[in-house]
Amino acid sequence: MRKFYAKLIAILVIVSLVGTLIAGCGGGSSQSEARKKVLKVSMGLGEVEWEVMKEHIFPPFEEKYGVKIEPLQIEAGDLIPKLEAMHKANAMDIDIITQDNMQLAPLVAKGLVEDLSQYRDMIPKEVIPSLVPVGEFDGKLYFMPYRPNVEIAFYNKDKFNEYGLKLPTNWDELLEIAKTFKEKEGIGRVIIKLNLGPDSTVHMFDLIRSAGGDPTVLNDEGSIKAFEFLREIYPYLSPDSKKADWNTPVEYLAKETVYLVRNWPYTANVLVEKYGKENILAYPGWAGPVKTSNVLGGEVIGIPTGSPNKEMAMKFMEYLMSKEVQEKLVTKLGWPSMRSDAYGKVAEWQKPYFEAINEALKHAEPRPNLVYWADVDKAINGALREIIFEGKDIKTTLDKYHNMIEEAKKAAESK
Repeated sequence: MRKFYAKLIAILVIVSLVGTLIAGCGGGSSQSEARKKVLKVSMGLGEVEWEVMKEHIFPPFEEKYGVKIEPLQIEAGDLIPKLEAMHKANAMDIDIITQDNMQLAPLVAKGLVEDLSQYRDMIPKEVIPSLVPVGEFDGKLYFMPYRPNVEIAFYNKDKFNEYGLKLPTNWDELLEIAKTFKEKEGIGRVIIKLNLGPDSTVHMFDLIRSAGGDPTVLNDEGSIKAFEFLREIYPYLSPDSKKADWNTPVEYLAKETVYLVRNWPYTANVLVEKYGKENILAYPGWAGPVKTSNVLGGEVIGIPTGSPNKEMAMKFMEYLMSKEVQEKLVTKLGWPSMRSDAYGKVAEWQKPYFEAINEALKHAEPRPNLVYWADVDKAINGALREIIFEGKDIKTTLDKYHNMIEEAKKAAESK
């Protein structure tokens, strides 16, 4: 009898386990279908930018496709390790990403993003041509254009008029403007960003390239010319140059402690809409002795490898590149557009700023996507500190940091 009950219990346990497995499979299928109704989107945005996304960009897409967008606030530097962990665990749970165009190489090198070459025709014909190569690696397309960015020069019209000054168009004129403001007011009123961080790297890229140099070489003739010019103009710059980043120039311009500075375009919206500073205008900026060069900043769109909802992610990618969306991002956030036809609905006050942006974009060059980018950034700012702040010899110092970059390059290539 005991044997009978033991066999019966064993049979019931097996039946129970099979039932659980079947239910689990059914639940998994149900969960999979439910997941297709959710699109997880990773972006690194500010509070106002998220408001625009949630109120004006996401709802039309959600309504059209019957999907719920789940926004994920992930900064550019945090995205790579997060995707890498999911990829290694075979548990990708992000469908689509927007990423800083300076942090793309590791995503490709680690196999964290899909090859989008077969979707190349999805790129609108109205896209600014120079934006496409940013997403290409070894002839393959991994990222779609989305949000270009470029610095323009903001200036205080009243102060330039007060001293009868014209806007500088080259280094010599910029030096004279800086000298004049310093002589007239006893303090520098021109900023070149020297905060020994990513912001000063941007300005050094512009200076070195416009002198014909390569910032990733750093000890060539153009790099030497750039540091020579910076050493010459430094005594006439605003003391705020040392702490100027992507954000602080807005405050300096609003309080009129600075009269000329290159910064990102969002500056215009804040100055006019928040501070009412209609006397702060903008123009494309100045050329160097060889050419005009502006760092191409901004973001691109990618699909993580193993995206659970790739089909919907591709539809959302196409939507972000549409004229409808790009126009909203221009008018509501002051973002430059990836499309040449997306400026038709800007407010009248915005038009002069966007004219400056479009002109600056003609001379925009992306920073190279290097897996050893952090070493380049460190070398440029190390040279800046030693040459400008500590007065060390230009050529000797640049040779030192050139060698540092070369060592980083060799180390990266050997992996």
